[in-house]
Order: sequence, then C-alpha cells, then structure tokens
Amino acid sequence: MHRPGRAPAVQLLYGSLAIGAVAAAAACGSASSSTAASSGKSQPAGTSPPASSSPAVTVSAKSVAGVGTVLVNSKGQTLYMLTSEKGGKITCTDDNGCTKVWPDTELPKGATSAAAGSGIQTSLLGTVKNSAGDLYVTYHGWPLYTYTGDSGPGQANGEGITAFGGTWYALSTSGNPVTSGYSRSGSYGSGGASSGY
Repeated sequence: MHRPGRAPAVQLLYGSLAIGAVAAAAACGSASSSTAASSGKSQPAGTSPPASSSPAVTVSAKSVAGVGTVLVNSKGQTLYMLTSEKGGKITCTDDNGCTKVWPDTELPKGATSAAAGSGIQTSLLGTVKNSAGDLYVTYHGWPLYTYTGDSGPGQANGEGITAFGGTWYALSTSGNPVTSGYSRSGSYGSGGASSGY
C-alpha cells in the first residue's frame, strides 16, 4: 500500500544526508588546504620568519595576587629568577637537583628566541646557554624558572624562598625582582635538596 506523504519525507532524508556528506568532504578538504597554507614559507614584506614553526616559549605579564604584575609563561604560571644568577650565570642545574623543584624555561631545539607577549619589553628578552649548550630564556639577564609549588596560573608560592644558593623572586616587567619584604627557607623533602646546596 502506498502512503502519499512518505515519498517526500524519504526524499528530504536522502537529500539531507547527501548535503551532509558534501559538507563533511568540503570541511576535510579545507582543513588540509588551510594546514598546508599555514605551513608555507612565505613572509609578508618587512618581517622575518620565526625561529621555529610556532612560538616555542612566550613570556607575558599578568597580575598575580601578592606580587603584582609579573612575568608569566604561556600557561599563566609565574616566572621566577634566582639572585645568585645575576648576569645570566646559571647555578640552578639538573646536577644539583634545582631544576626538579624550579623547572627552567628552556627553548626547544632549533628555537633561538622566546616570543614577547603582552606587557613585555622585547629588548629585555634574551637567552643564555647552560654548560650543555641548551638555550634558557632570560629577562633583563635573569634566567627564568617556574616553581613546582605553584599548582596553576596566578600563584606565586615560590616568592621569597631561599634555596640553591640564592633567593627566588618573581620578576617585574622592568626586569627587576619583586621583593615582597619576606624571605623563607626552602625544604624539598625526599629529593635531598634543601636550603642551599
């Protein structure tokens, strides 16, 4: 038995499926062509190509409770400096266990510089090589580190800790340590690292 209203509904269903298939195929095609276009080597006139395909490390400025506007990484984690590293002298190393508590801001292989994000003075952003030849990001000559005691963005739990031969401070956008008027000794448990080294 033939139902009069059924044929247009079936046609509408098949038509919708066909349109959906064409749209999906077009989306797949445009994704691959945009990927190819974004990986092209041409640069606009007057600009230089980036050191790597995407900014490996971006340093920005954000307001963090307790320390004010300070340097942060692309995840919003506070970046710290160690007072014993004035002028780019690296004393926080893998060998002394320091980087297990204070991870360094190292550029990936092939990258030669960090990107200056919002609020950062590009002229103060630089690099320094460690003894193995790896490039660390610096700001106003200070190598930059995060702190494992900061569980997320917007924290500055490492501020004022004295450990590994100096005192750790967040950095202001002018490149100066933010000294909040207090100092704490660090103790890091089973790793064997403690105040100093």
